[in-house]
Amino acid sequence: MKNSSVNTHMGNITVDNDVIAQYAGSIAVECFGIVGMAGFNVRDGLVRLLRKDSLRKGITVTLKNNKLVLDFHIIVAYGVSIVAVCENLMESVKYRVEEFTGLEIDKINIYVEGVKVIDD
Repeated sequence: MKNSSVNTHMGNITVDNDVIAQYAGSIAVECFGIVGMAGFNVRDGLVRLLRKDSLRKGITVTLKNNKLVLDFHIIVAYGVSIVAVCENLMESVKYRVEEFTGLEIDKINIYVEGVKVIDD
């Protein structure tokens, strides 16, 4: 499904999944320890860091039983606790995306695709 929809007493609200993915991506890169979103090239089998204007390509949004499922492909900073970073990402995204869209999030799946050393 390309769009997520909410029924209200006044009619339907339809939100393109790319809008949700872009918003969720902007939340993700604000989280401590996340370097950015990862893009995967199937042909080459390579993972690359996505630019800020392509954040939505590292996120898959699906709607199942009127609830959102978000899949994040991220790159984390070297030396941080991956578990702590992922828990922070899940809490931040769940709260802010539910508030933004009015849709409940059923699941947030996080795939850590790489680790990057951050230069000071």
